[in-house]
Amino acid sequence: MQPEPTFETMVIDHRMAMIQVWVGKNFIDDVLIDGGYGVNIIIENLNVKLGLSKFNLAPYSLRMVDQTTTKPLGLIKDLNIFTQCY
Repeated sequence: MQPEPTFETMVIDHRMAMIQVWVGKNFIDDVLIDGGYGVNIIIENLNVKLGLSKFNLAPYSLRMVDQTTTKPLGLIKDLNIFTQCY
């Protein structure tokens, strides 16, 4: 049986979990780990900077927080991402 943790033995870390990511030949430092529900949105010029230009048809619209709707440019599938935790 383990002893109850005391104030002196507890470790509290309030920092966000960050990782390093490579997308193709592009390195991105300090990427926040997303615990979202499967839809990740990036802006169009970031797609260009990362060299992502091939999209699949997105068969849906997205409702944003301000209740507007938008049609995605497309879906990015089968994207290899390499990560390194630090």
